[in-house]
Amino acid sequence: MHSFRRDLALLRDRRFALLFAARTISVLGSSFAPVALAFGVLGLPGATPRTLSTVLTAESLPMVVFMLVGGVIADRFPRHRVMMAGDGLSAVAFLSLAAMMLTGWTPVPLLAAAAALSGVAMAVLFPALTGIVPDVVPADRLQTANALLGLGVNSSRVAGLVLSGATVVLIGGGWALAVSGVMFAVAALLVAALRLTPTERAAGERHSVLADLRGGWREFISRQWLWVVVAQFSVLVMAAQAAHGVLGPLVAKESLGGAAAWSAVLTGEAVGMILGVFLALRLRPRRPILLGTVLTVPTGLPYLLLGIGAPLWAVVAGAVVMGICFDLFGVLWNTTMQREIPPASLSRVSSYDALGSLMFGPLGLLLAGPVAIATGPRPALVGCAGLILVVSLAALLSPGVRGLRAPDTAAEEPEPAKAGRPAG
Repeated sequence: MHSFRRDLALLRDRRFALLFAARTISVLGSSFAPVALAFGVLGLPGATPRTLSTVLTAESLPMVVFMLVGGVIADRFPRHRVMMAGDGLSAVAFLSLAAMMLTGWTPVPLLAAAAALSGVAMAVLFPALTGIVPDVVPADRLQTANALLGLGVNSSRVAGLVLSGATVVLIGGGWALAVSGVMFAVAALLVAALRLTPTERAAGERHSVLADLRGGWREFISRQWLWVVVAQFSVLVMAAQAAHGVLGPLVAKESLGGAAAWSAVLTGEAVGMILGVFLALRLRPRRPILLGTVLTVPTGLPYLLLGIGAPLWAVVAGAVVMGICFDLFGVLWNTTMQREIPPASLSRVSSYDALGSLMFGPLGLLLAGPVAIATGPRPALVGCAGLILVVSLAALLSPGVRGLRAPDTAAEEPEPAKAGRPAG
């Protein structure tokens, strides 16, 4: 208990507290989106699985296309301002989607355009998220900071998913999307108060965008553990996007009770991620990437259970296991990147990580609807689970994944006054 209180003392640092609050509220807003958008679109007159695939692909594709530019921006400018811009764009996107749903004027091209704006917002926001943590806390508090951010994020997911499911059932997806937009606006205002200057990072000579991208690529490709796991996730995310975005909601609508059932599955995943936080606060593996990759092996379990027709409680339990594994992986992965990658190129390397991991996600979403029509959603879900298992086992063959060791670090400092020092 004393150690946990010491971890929580990091929240008394003003800058970390602002970052924690902004991320927690931003994710609370985004947690309304999966249920509200999926069932809002499926509830439109004449909507088919292909309609949902189109809208979700429109959201996912710009996120992939603009991700590298987002990394360059986050390495050039104060990262809190980059995050503010990303949250602001998300607010505009989701409030626009809400307005269309609430007025009943829902042309698919405009729904896709608003979804695309939210994808651009994520491309701006995501590379800054990994890079900003070393700007706010010292190196020996990185894993604690990442775990505490995960605690806020995952708690918000649980609250958001429960509330969004109730909102969709009671008054419809439009209001859930409106709440999401307001939350993003609040997060943008909070992160605006997080003042970081370029001098707190390595402020080097400015180059062209292409030169910056080449420098980031050299950092990325020189580390086998990094590009192997990113290659693994390019396939894993493709399968998970198809299952999570289209196939799972279809099975929930057809045989599990609709939006409330799918919200329960997503909530189970978020609960698992909260449980994973407490493990991440204490766990200090000598080979963090090896353990993280092992943890990806069972992450297809809820898709397998959905595919074989398991009862809802079993699917939710599988989602809890998936959540625990993904949270531990995420904390270990982010902490390792923040330790191993030079601060001046961290956001660009993070953008290559995100681009590689997400680049086939739109393909998964695009194919999910037609495959569900051709084979049925349940066999497609079993295929997604099998694909996740195969690529996760393949990544363990890499010597870089198995061999990377965490540095020997001093015990984390208990004094909250030291928590606000910039890294380096």
